[in-house]
Amino acid sequence: MGSTRLAHAMTAILAVFAVTAILTGVSSAATKVIYSFAGGNDGEYTDTDLVMDQAGNIYGTSVQGGLYDGGTVFQVTTAGVHTVLYNFTGGTDGGEPYKGVTLDAQGNLYGTAVTGGGGSCEGGCGTVFKLANAGGGVWNFGVIHTFTGGKDGSGPGAPVVFDKAGNLYGMTPTGGALGFGTIYLLKPGASDWTLRVIHTFTGGADGLGGSAGRMVFDRLGHVFGVATVGGVNGKGVAFQLTRTSVGEWQFTSLYDFKDSPDGALPYGGLIFDKAGNLYGTTYYAGKNDFGTVYVLARGASGWTEHVLYSFKGGSDGGSPISTLVADAAGNLYGTTSDGGASGCSCGTIFRMSRNSAGAWTETVVYRFQGQPDAGFAYNGLVSDSKGNFYGATVHGGTSNDGTIYKLTP
Repeated sequence: MGSTRLAHAMTAILAVFAVTAILTGVSSAATKVIYSFAGGNDGEYTDTDLVMDQAGNIYGTSVQGGLYDGGTVFQVTTAGVHTVLYNFTGGTDGGEPYKGVTLDAQGNLYGTAVTGGGGSCEGGCGTVFKLANAGGGVWNFGVIHTFTGGKDGSGPGAPVVFDKAGNLYGMTPTGGALGFGTIYLLKPGASDWTLRVIHTFTGGADGLGGSAGRMVFDRLGHVFGVATVGGVNGKGVAFQLTRTSVGEWQFTSLYDFKDSPDGALPYGGLIFDKAGNLYGTTYYAGKNDFGTVYVLARGASGWTEHVLYSFKGGSDGGSPISTLVADAAGNLYGTTSDGGASGCSCGTIFRMSRNSAGAWTETVVYRFQGQPDAGFAYNGLVSDSKGNFYGATVHGGTSNDGTIYKLTP
């Protein structure tokens, strides 16, 4: 599953309702590859979340490849036309951009690079970058923060996210005052950005290194996320950050994962439903040790965790790394990094559906077949206005160097 590269980016990182889950086989959804990476100048190893602008253009990153083999930022249209927007050199601009980019309201792109930049780290401590959309296909690249490897952190491998005021938030898996990573805020100014560390991971009950998933905000501006490891049980922790009246940030653990039959090692991020409950996946544990889909239900006295589904491995899939996405009907879609097709174990796309009684059913929507089909989805999906989904895989495609695929449910 490309664990060396993944570890480098991460560890270098409504009420309570009845839950049932039944494997019901493969649905009739249509999936097709819309772009196959050649593994050269167009990019390689596309371990990336995707985002889509209002015109339907898709954006992401490749960890390797490009003109200097430092990775790329790319655009792909829904018709499969691919354009490299920026080639990383691995120098002061950064290198190895994991997990994609974030769009602002003006159509500019923001992301992180794990290496390059400067600082005390071998190969560089990483950067946060901006690609400003100047129009007419012109994109202007700039570094908005270079990590030092000190108190600010190092090796950022998670996407950044905006609050309503235009500040950016992100996590680093290493560095910080204690060496276990940070949560940081970048505030824009007239000519530059100012970084502030709002939490320094201790490696203990608060976790360490954050995760590969982007953080999310509720309507009150509280920040929510997960740390893949650490916590009281050492199996990961879900957390909340709240700004205090004096401008500081208070870290609160919402739930400590416990291992089987509970989930463990939450790599992907969290998403909210309309009732304010949080949903996510764990890479490990569950009843069968192949990972879980879980909910954190918000109640009057706090948060309660329920495992909605335990993956079974094999044809059912297993080891999900992805952040979930919801469709208009409230169904949840995600991917597994392992299992699926016989002879391939290239991963799956799954759907979680809830009936009127609150019971959840898991359905395998698609089993990746590997080259020349897509294979090994380490990330979730993005939806368009017509209900189609798009995702990236790190392998598969014509050259086995990654794909962008479309799912029509």
